[in-house]
Amino acid sequence: MSKLFIVATPIGNLGDMTFRAVSVLKEVDLILAEDTRHTRILLNHYKIETPTVSYHQHSKITKVDFIIEELKKEKDLVLVSDAGTPGISDPGQYLISQILKELPETKIIPIPGPSALTAALSVSGFDTDQFVFLGFLPKKKGRQTLFNSLKTEKRTIVFYESPHRIRKTLFELADYLGSDRKAVVLREATKKFEEILRGGLLELSSRVKEKGEFAVVVEGNS
Repeated sequence: MSKLFIVATPIGNLGDMTFRAVSVLKEVDLILAEDTRHTRILLNHYKIETPTVSYHQHSKITKVDFIIEELKKEKDLVLVSDAGTPGISDPGQYLISQILKELPETKIIPIPGPSALTAALSVSGFDTDQFVFLGFLPKKKGRQTLFNSLKTEKRTIVFYESPHRIRKTLFELADYLGSDRKAVVLREATKKFEEILRGGLLELSSRVKEKGEFAVVVEGNS
């Protein structure tokens, strides 16, 4: 029976790689990478020589067919994203769903590790018994509807945002949820210039630097 390992990789600091993840990457037949050039940096660091093939959001259905054929040959594969855990706000979700549809007997095995989602939640100080994860927020369609729905959301809210929209998003959320609604912005998690900002949404919209990758945690409506 073929196996597909879902391997979490560092979100910035290569030292966050787990021993088990390195071992699996060395032992499988093929690594499916969102960006093979980016993943090669990680593989070279850990002296991993396993061949790679790209799989990303723009991959055609023929690439999915190729992967399924490899699994039919009883090859063991690994799926990695550029950073963090595949399948979470990531094109890997579609691939996994197709494999389960076409080859339900395939053993899909998680190799847990770094995640910007859990990293941000862990330092937020907000209630984490229940939370809602929004992934990347819509740019236009459905954006206002979503923000309106969050007005009464009692659970902690978590989302990812790009450097080009982070200030705009925090400013707009301040308008919908209240300027003093508490939030935590985790920028460049685990990297050299990691920064954690805490404060009200409106205040944060002016303080945050428009550079890097962001995970944002907003306190629920109490």
